[in-house]
Amino acid sequence: MNKQTFFLRNEQIRRNLIEAIQKLPLDDHHPLTIRITDFDRSLLQNSLFHALCGDVAAQAVWMEKERKPLQWKTLFVSGHAIATGLGVDMTVGLEGEVCNLRESTAKMGIKRMASLIEYSTAWAVGNGVQLREVRYTGDYYGRAA
Repeated sequence: MNKQTFFLRNEQIRRNLIEAIQKLPLDDHHPLTIRITDFDRSLLQNSLFHALCGDVAAQAVWMEKERKPLQWKTLFVSGHAIATGLGVDMTVGLEGEVCNLRESTAKMGIKRMASLIEYSTAWAVGNGVQLREVRYTGDYYGRAA
């Protein structure tokens, strides 16, 4: 069985979820597990953090190189882990490279993500980056305003 995720935002998604559950097989010996949980981080936080990484990538350099938004994300998550006492887990990678086994932003709770955004924003502002205002507009990813 493939893993399925439903983001319960409206009645159509609720109906889709109910239909999917009704089609699931029942098995006393090998039952399926269904979990209903809060979203790990808010859609607004997701939009804001990714816009922030994009703004920094467009305006700042690190170690004398321009960096892509995903690289800034890695730098912010790693720096935030150190700044908040979580530490870092460095290892030698599969090809002999240095590898940071960083925390996953997708698994961060709302408070941890808020802390990461505050940390990243402070770095950006302290380094002269002009940040856009970002608002959630009802779609999954949000849009920069």
